[in-house]
Amino acid sequence: MRISVYVPLLVTVVLAVLVPGPARRLAPRPAAWALACAALVTALGWLGSLALLAFAGFARIPEVAAEGRWSVSALSAEDPVYLTVATAAALALAASCAGLGVAAVRQARHLNWARRECRRLSGDTELAVLDDPSPAAFALPGAPGRIVVSRGMLRCLGDGEREALLAHERAHLRGRHHLFQTLWRLTAAVSPLLRPLAATGGFILERWADEEAAAQVGDRRIVARSVGRAALASAAHPPRATMLAAAGGAVPQRVRALLAPPPPRRALPFVGGALLLAVCCTSLANAASDSEDMIESAQRAACAAEVKTAGPAGRPVGQLGHGHERCCPHDGRRGH
Repeated sequence: MRISVYVPLLVTVVLAVLVPGPARRLAPRPAAWALACAALVTALGWLGSLALLAFAGFARIPEVAAEGRWSVSALSAEDPVYLTVATAAALALAASCAGLGVAAVRQARHLNWARRECRRLSGDTELAVLDDPSPAAFALPGAPGRIVVSRGMLRCLGDGEREALLAHERAHLRGRHHLFQTLWRLTAAVSPLLRPLAATGGFILERWADEEAAAQVGDRRIVARSVGRAALASAAHPPRATMLAAAGGAVPQRVRALLAPPPPRRALPFVGGALLLAVCCTSLANAASDSEDMIESAQRAACAAEVKTAGPAGRPVGQLGHGHERCCPHDGRRGH
């Protein structure tokens, strides 16, 4: 536990620093899935490490030790975690849990708002055209989702560009990209270090929809023009955070990617990321096992102290302590 408990925290820092840049240049669909897995695993590792560090200090409270029937002195002698570190971990854990709760409530409200808007839209088809002169186009997640386009946006685009725009928004709904966004926002609320992954994830989702639109339309240049014109037209009317819009993300980078050949599929970055996440999980499991071993050792020390206090002529060892069950491998015979 001396080192392994800190490894998940270190993996979180490494991913936050090294992943965002290369992830933008990978094939977007596998990159989105890999980024979602990385954010989920590192967020759980972050919470697990903080919980183990906080427990190391919490277990030294005499009332807690009495309830758990372990020796505080034995635990302090064996536990390598300083009390100041455990206190800081407890505060960070409380902040992470509070941030997660607030973000979960906010995301639930946003998704409920999107579903209500879907039900309020007229018509029963996938596409809903708003009689609004201001340009707007976005996808509303729901059951099922809807593609919302204003007449102002349709007037800004040509026929091929309109088809590309609808294909882009349809890709958002088909891929359930709002679930990816929700996951990244929740993990970023758990650890501020994961915010770069959330920002990169939003760009990758737009690239994913761009590539699917290009495959459906058959012309990457038309999709690039559609993205550029939609972004210029809607610059004064940014979409809400819950909406998946063709004008979202870093538009110049998206246009450059569409004017270039499709990104090749590379296995090496994904293999490296999987190994890093495996190290995170293994280290956390090892730290949890070491923590359990320390607690058991402290319980045996407390039991031995009770045996020594009771003496050879005292009560049977099986009746020592708060309960009546045997607390350590002594059978009550003289000399044990």
